[in-house]
Amino acid sequence: MPFRPKPSAFALMLCLLCATASGAAPHRLVVSSGDCRDAELSGQSKAFYDSLRARPEQHLLTAPEFAERLFPDSSRSFEDLQRQLDAAQDQFYEGRNARAIQLLDDALSDIRRLPPGAPRWKLFAHAQLLHGLNHRAMGKTKDSDAAFLQVLRLQPKYQLDPDQYAPSIRQAFEKLRRDLAKTQKVKLSLKSTLPAADVYLEGLSVGQTPLTVELPAGAYELTMVKGDAVSFPRQVQAQGADTPLLVDLAYEGSVTAAPFPCLAAADGNEERTWSHAVRLGGTLGVEEVIVVRLERPSSGPKWFAATVLNVDGGQKLREGGFKTQGLDAPGEALSALVDFVTTGRSPSNLVVMNNANGKAPWDASSARGTASASGTGADLTAPNLLSEDVSSEAAPSTGLRTASYVTVGAGVAALGGAGVVRLLAQKDLNGLEERRAANGGQLVSTDARAVALRDSLVGKSHVMTGLLVGGGAAVVTGAVLFLVSSPAKPAPVTLGVTADETGAAASVSGTF
Repeated sequence: MPFRPKPSAFALMLCLLCATASGAAPHRLVVSSGDCRDAELSGQSKAFYDSLRARPEQHLLTAPEFAERLFPDSSRSFEDLQRQLDAAQDQFYEGRNARAIQLLDDALSDIRRLPPGAPRWKLFAHAQLLHGLNHRAMGKTKDSDAAFLQVLRLQPKYQLDPDQYAPSIRQAFEKLRRDLAKTQKVKLSLKSTLPAADVYLEGLSVGQTPLTVELPAGAYELTMVKGDAVSFPRQVQAQGADTPLLVDLAYEGSVTAAPFPCLAAADGNEERTWSHAVRLGGTLGVEEVIVVRLERPSSGPKWFAATVLNVDGGQKLREGGFKTQGLDAPGEALSALVDFVTTGRSPSNLVVMNNANGKAPWDASSARGTASASGTGADLTAPNLLSEDVSSEAAPSTGLRTASYVTVGAGVAALGGAGVVRLLAQKDLNGLEERRAANGGQLVSTDARAVALRDSLVGKSHVMTGLLVGGGAAVVTGAVLFLVSSPAKPAPVTLGVTADETGAAASVSGTF
């Protein structure tokens, strides 16, 4: 029977593609770039974020969420946590063990959020030792040993104060030390992209990169610090014979959360900034990253610019900016920039970049003339505008464009598969011709081998027909989606599909 595509499945595919393209607004992150301590940059970045967030159906990662995900901070000071540990110790001596456990667990959750260093490690060790004492008083020997080992695994020579701990506790502690020394260790090999970075495990300094430490198997919180650069805190599982880890401290150390999410960019390397922004978006699970910055050319006006980056593809979607003076951005120009970022439209008081071959208006070498926009003080440089055919239209739908590429690719793969099936069928055809020649130029029903070859050829013919029809339909559908997602004057695209008795071929040419 000839192959016929099921209309319901074909319609379902189109519905799924359309649903993907018409989904909710992408989840976005706004991050500033430049001198992260610049109050003017932080203020205007916050104003842009507030204006964008005020728009309906905008899914933005908030600044508190950003800080909590990357740099969780303790809500209490070292002194507050020390007082809580003292209160837990009092509860232990008074026999209120359950209350002591509650206070210790609560304190430890905040201690792990403190900056790494000796003060944090001192609090951490104190809390774990109190946990060990408390669990032993409750008869929970295994839990007590586990708490003591949290200290011994990083400081095998740690000594208990005889004035604070009973002889039985010190004897148990010494036994754990001896047993731990006999335990097989894991080599934790640590490197960083910034040399000689300080390495902290659970807040305790253990050396500088490159560093190899031997530790009992288990989970450790790792932080690296090099000057002002601090890595994202992470849990490391030390297991097996060797656990290597490379931390890109140059990237992670460029990220700060206060006073506004920011990527430090002192050298003006835009490509590195875009790369870091895309990686940051991937870490936080957003779809788009909007990088905002203040551009201060050596001559001419100051600009506030925004660049929209797609995280999955890593490409720049659009870029725009306006002239600004003083600490505050002009409200009307700020609103126009938000319009451009969210819709792709180009208001009259907004400079729009030509991402293909244009230069930024804040690049003095590209300025060829200016046109003034009243009310906002935001001039625009005509040679740097997008083509007039795009200025009044929304930017191409990235969802439909991606769907078109996927559909065309699937179609081409199906057509290629038809060619492979055709090559496989050639062997059966040759065998059938041999059987025909052996039977005097005829195929007889009593020749089992000839019948099997004929049936195999019929099956491969059906498969090849299905692949040709399905692949052709997918290529045509992808072409339609591409044209729908393109600007008013799409780039020329040529599709070619050929099939005959020798095989099948497909070609796609054009500018994407």
